[in-house]
Amino acid sequence: MASVPQSAITREQHTTSLADTIRNTIRRLSFDLTSSGHNYNHTPHHHHDFHDLGSEDLYENAIDDDNEPQSRSLPHSATVPLAPVTGKLSEGTASKNGLYLSHAATTSQLFSAPPLTPLSLVGYGERTKDRLLSPPLAEEIRHLLPPRLQLYDTWRLCYSLEQHGVSLTTLYSLSLPPRTASRPGYVLIVEDKLGGIFGAYLNEYPRPSKNGRYYGNGECFLWKSRIINRTPDASTTSLALAGGDSDTASTRSVNIQFRAFPYTGINDYMILCEPGFLSVGGGDGKYGLYLDDRFEKGISNSCPAFGNEPLSESGTKFEIVGVEVWRISSV
Repeated sequence: MASVPQSAITREQHTTSLADTIRNTIRRLSFDLTSSGHNYNHTPHHHHDFHDLGSEDLYENAIDDDNEPQSRSLPHSATVPLAPVTGKLSEGTASKNGLYLSHAATTSQLFSAPPLTPLSLVGYGERTKDRLLSPPLAEEIRHLLPPRLQLYDTWRLCYSLEQHGVSLTTLYSLSLPPRTASRPGYVLIVEDKLGGIFGAYLNEYPRPSKNGRYYGNGECFLWKSRIINRTPDASTTSLALAGGDSDTASTRSVNIQFRAFPYTGINDYMILCEPGFLSVGGGDGKYGLYLDDRFEKGISNSCPAFGNEPLSESGTKFEIVGVEVWRISSV
């Protein structure tokens, strides 16, 4: 029998040893990350449910399809599962210090982005009573924005019906972005007579359209919200026990029901503005959201652009009580 050359044995042993070293290093690094005091697998703020966005079937199919479980990525809000080891480890898992790391964990989850800093809403006057945008509502909208805009932690009020008067022309002029602003986004907020708060995200500033043409892209979406209840939190209880005034907004926890309606791809009818009206979403002769120039009457129909339901609980027509426009940018 011919002997195997010594050089071939040495090369094979060297390759095997190097591969084992790399695997052991990756395994040790994964255990160190999951068992350390740093929370790399944080749960992000208030992620909306996808079924609230009108995509229930898509979401359920993505979660329930077990034919190829390793071919899809986990939802953005999912964290790396950690649990005590109680028995024999299943295939694809490994243990250290009583914890196991599921094979479903990916590098992107181990090195996930840090949590977003809380938002700061700038622009309300001291005497402004009817403030349409609350921090909880702003956070819900924030998580639907393009990633480049989610990083901005300061939103600036461009226009408020209460502060700047009843004028669509004023809204257009005050929404014009500074020259130093790079690709800003805008949040339009409307309050109706029933107290409903709804609106739209615009990837461009609202302005009269050229030649009656729509503008904007698929980043735009419509949304609606409703306050379910207000429940006292820990600070409220402490204040009440101390004999203070516990019936204040700053000491109450607000639960918001939030729904959004993203771009469907059926048409490109995003934003259409004229001196006499402002509208978002269209198709089949219907507006997703329409405001007249006096901010008295509004319309909200189901439109092909967003596949939305009417945003106001009053129906397709509603009376306007408040309007605001917020700019999201670096300046």
